Amino acid sequence: MEPFVNRRQPGPSLLMLESWQQVQHHNRTLTAGFTGRQGGISQGPYHGLNLAFHVGDDPVDVVENRRLTAAALGFDLSDWTCGEQVHGNQISVVRAGDRGKGSLDRASAFQDADGLVTAVPGVLLTSFYADCVPLLFWDPIAAVVGLAHAGWKGTVANIASEMVERMAQEFGSRPQNIRTAIGPSIGECCYEVDERVMNHVRNLASVPAVMENSESSKAMYIDKGNGKYMLNLKEINRHIMIKAGILAEHIECTSWCTSCNNDLFFSYRKDGGTTGRMASWIGMRER
Repeated sequence: MEPFVNRRQPGPSLLMLESWQQVQHHNRTLTAGFTGRQGGISQGPYHGLNLAFHVGDDPVDVVENRRLTAAALGFDLSDWTCGEQVHGNQISVVRAGDRGKGSLDRASAFQDADGLVTAVPGVLLTSFYADCVPLLFWDPIAAVVGLAHAGWKGTVANIASEMVERMAQEFGSRPQNIRTAIGPSIGECCYEVDERVMNHVRNLASVPAVMENSESSKAMYIDKGNGKYMLNLKEINRHIMIKAGILAEHIECTSWCTSCNNDLFFSYRKDGGTTGRMASWIGMRER
């Protein structure tokens, strides 16, 4: 069953991670999911719900799109907290005084941060995508949530396992208690890469057994010949999570491909490089 459910309602396009929102712990409620491209005010190649400043859109429109999205989730724009993504594996811890960083401009965001984690209720963590893989993390026992942005560079830099380790170090999370979700992103059906990228994938220390096993390798990539491969970043990240101690049954994985469903999502590849960005989000509220 698809974990990211498109509610198709007026306003910002929201794909809700509904199974997580049905569980309550520590007298807190959780909201988590991924936005689509519809329901915003941006124009031109960013038409719709562009939520990122760095693509060249009018910042006034981006702020309004963020305000609309936060409100639809029951948060305020001042709760919106994000990082300046660089396709790395740095995880920033969001404390109470950090709430709202990056909500109104790039300069105030957590710099060089492709992952965010917090135990503070009322903070809405967000990160931005147009084909890269959104990774969502939730420890209901320790009441901790996190997001990670995993393009191919972040994936081979093991950002998924970096997040698990940071949650353990900062908040005492145990991997077997952490639930994760892999959100809408470009699929192996559309993501062609060359030998340069595949060399990094083959060198992944986190999943050596996967690369040696022919059946598992097929799930991760298809060799098209002539140095071209169709890469399954979702599956690679799933294996990295399992290697980091996440139980397989605690991993939700989407079937949405952002390139195949270009009417619903911005896609860097399908849109020719100039396009908007969706957001993943996760946040806790006290009841």
